[in-house]
Amino acid sequence: MMHDFHYEEGELYCEQVRVSDIAERVGTPFYLYSYQTFTEHLLKLQKAFRAAKPLICFSMKANSNLAVLRALVGKGAGLDIVSGGELFRARKAGCAPSKIVYAGVGKTDAEIEAAIRTGILLFNVESIQELDRIGRLARKLNRKVKVSLRVNPNVDPDTHEHIATGGAESKFGLDFDTVRLIFMRQEKYPNLAISGIHVHIGSQIVKGTPFVKAFRKVLIFLTHLEQEGYRIQYLNLGGGLGIIYSDERPQTAEQFAKQVLPLFQKKKYKLILEPGRFIAGNSGVFVSRVIYIKPTKVKNFAIIDGGMNDLIRPALYDSFHDVWPLRQTRSGEKQTYDVVGPICESGDFLAKNRKIQKLQSGDLLAFASAGAYGFSMASNYNARPRPAEVMVRGGRFAIVRRREIYSDLVRGERIPSWVRYK
Repeated sequence: MMHDFHYEEGELYCEQVRVSDIAERVGTPFYLYSYQTFTEHLLKLQKAFRAAKPLICFSMKANSNLAVLRALVGKGAGLDIVSGGELFRARKAGCAPSKIVYAGVGKTDAEIEAAIRTGILLFNVESIQELDRIGRLARKLNRKVKVSLRVNPNVDPDTHEHIATGGAESKFGLDFDTVRLIFMRQEKYPNLAISGIHVHIGSQIVKGTPFVKAFRKVLIFLTHLEQEGYRIQYLNLGGGLGIIYSDERPQTAEQFAKQVLPLFQKKKYKLILEPGRFIAGNSGVFVSRVIYIKPTKVKNFAIIDGGMNDLIRPALYDSFHDVWPLRQTRSGEKQTYDVVGPICESGDFLAKNRKIQKLQSGDLLAFASAGAYGFSMASNYNARPRPAEVMVRGGRFAIVRRREIYSDLVRGERIPSWVRYK
């Protein structure tokens, strides 16, 4: 089953809870997550790769809500982090340091020191200057720190250019020659254990071919390294598995494992996976209410109370999110709408040219596949408080992040005494 959102007698449910009941209690807009879908998607990966016993580190940039993280950590997941704030959240969620891997191209001294003191499993290193910095800080703290080098295999992942990370022009990773040079000079880094290779070629990749091509290139490279006497303990295969937003036909966890696992037979690497969207994407929806219907000579607009500040993916990537009315009408009459928000930008749309049931003011809509890169990319643009987050498990629900209020918008701000009214 892809997710636990379904209709019963024309009403949208999340697991056993009617979504319109949540909307009446919580108000709109809000994000809604299914506990069962999150954990089942993790379980699918665990089962598909059980022969290799990998460490599956959920990529928390996709969704960093503490309840979501706690649910996954409770089922055995580690976490893939990219900032000091995510490290803080990971620890608040109860993730063991030995199950945390740290990626990202711009780690600061403070972030690196905090991660070293915490005792994380691995840093995924993206540049020689970063490697030098981690080595210097490890020496300062008198620690031996494990690092994995992110190699850029220069493979086209066949995805949107903004989420492709494995090409030669990408800011991410190191080329093979540079990685080999680092291994040759590892005596320069007495406080570092250069013990792994990391590869991540992009996100929302729906075919196995780019992965297989990238992993084969990396394995050939690793064979050469090992022939030269270098030992590799960890092989981090990254994430990037695609999901269904519209008419995509992505590979299942089982299909992905069947393509990938044979490549690593007879290899003794500890495999690490970093899924984000695959676990989170279809585990959540974004719920909003229609404020106005605005017909024009050119098209019909449905103006809702959620905007690009809440769900920026359509504006940023022109991404597709299916639109589900919370209550289906019996007439079956449909119209074509642009579903837009209240933000003062022409790019503030959540759906364009969608044929959906005839709408009126007050109707509730759910935007599907919003569990990944939804709230985590939300902002306060136009001085709008960020929405609530809600989780359902079985027949109950809870607010797992309260809706922001106006005072939250100015928390931390102050007007200095020398700024005066005329």
